[in-house]
Amino acid sequence: MTGSIEEIIDDVSSHMKKAILHLETEISKIRAGKATPMVVDGIHVEYYGNPTPLQQVANVTIPDARTVSIQPWEKNMLGPIEKAIMAANIGLTPQNDGNFIRLFLPPLTEERRKDLVKRVYAEGEHAKVAIRNIRRDAIEGVKKLQKDGLSEDIAKDGETRIQGITDKNIGHVDQHCKDKEKEIMTV
Repeated sequence: MTGSIEEIIDDVSSHMKKAILHLETEISKIRAGKATPMVVDGIHVEYYGNPTPLQQVANVTIPDARTVSIQPWEKNMLGPIEKAIMAANIGLTPQNDGNFIRLFLPPLTEERRKDLVKRVYAEGEHAKVAIRNIRRDAIEGVKKLQKDGLSEDIAKDGETRIQGITDKNIGHVDQHCKDKEKEIMTV
């Protein structure tokens, strides 16, 4: 019977790690005034009728701190790439010079920085909700095992361990949000 509790706790740990990784990915997309290739992550371009990730049809480079340069491998892809960037609504207007598409990141105003921090904390809250849902499902699993004959002491110990893992991961979420806030608010 205790093997099942160990399985539940292992599942809780792995699922919560995935929630933290998802949070890291999402907040890395929130730009802090510096150009990164991640600005165009998730943008798909129509390539011969198929939606294709932008990185698979063009070379994305960072020539300086405020510019993302996109050079398509085929010249006829300039238009579709430009259209995909506009449709993605990333808050940047593409500049097409016939060979490259450039995205210029404007300097962040104080108000814009505060909006970005709000987005970071909203992503953090999504991660916390996911972690709490994982905890709820795990505790329900422990209670089900208890109904099937698991002793009350072992069940309580399992619930305590699950809560400890939950608290630790919520702390990680808070730390990631604070670190990103510091990065965004640094001028």
